[in-house]
Amino acid sequence: MLELSFIGILVGTLSGFFGIGGGTILVPLLLLLGYETKVAIGISVIQMAFSSIYGSYLNNKKGSLDISMVLFIGIGGFIGALFSGVLTAAFSARTLEFIFLSFAVFALLRLFLKTQEKEQKEVHKLLLLLIGFVLGALSMTIGVGGSIILIPVLVGFLHVPLKKAVSAGLFFVMFSSVSGVISHSVQEHVDYESGIIIGFASLLGVYIGIQLKDTVSAKLQKNLLVFFYLLVVAYLTQRIFI
Repeated sequence: MLELSFIGILVGTLSGFFGIGGGTILVPLLLLLGYETKVAIGISVIQMAFSSIYGSYLNNKKGSLDISMVLFIGIGGFIGALFSGVLTAAFSARTLEFIFLSFAVFALLRLFLKTQEKEQKEVHKLLLLLIGFVLGALSMTIGVGGSIILIPVLVGFLHVPLKKAVSAGLFFVMFSSVSGVISHSVQEHVDYESGIIIGFASLLGVYIGIQLKDTVSAKLQKNLLVFFYLLVVAYLTQRIFI
């Protein structure tokens, strides 16, 4: 229980600071602890529901959350994530790890590309809904919130400021993770005891992470995010190919 609580605090801190659901780091950690891939994904989905709901509440309270911008992406994510349990059941553990690695590599490459400061783009609501649907279905299939891809998309293509994108990413995870819990529960991928312990512990971490996020510069936050993705990619590459 102490081990899982520590993991929850660590994952929650990363979740609040980077605006991610936490699955990007939690799934590899659970695999290291010996959990089977699909069970690790199910636990990750529960933790994300805890951290994203509380984190979005804190971000909204601080005024850094633009709900209108990400609401349609979130609704699309909720619908898409309803299919995630079936998709996870259909793939082998190795295939899921390859998909996970692909997500991390894409996000890393997108963050490495320097984007010019431009005015934020306005996008049709149906396109936002479609983006959310695809991200919700694919990300919850591998136990990540979707913000690992959404944040680079918001920053790189829609020119949303990074701190605003981080808050939006966590808000999106709230929709996709709640839906993902429903879908993975139906497929019996969820270890509720481990998930709830990690989920409650992550609330403390989320509070710490959000406080830290608002005290550092956007440049430092981006550099740390790139470093974080590098660690994830290195671990998954070692796990799959070595």
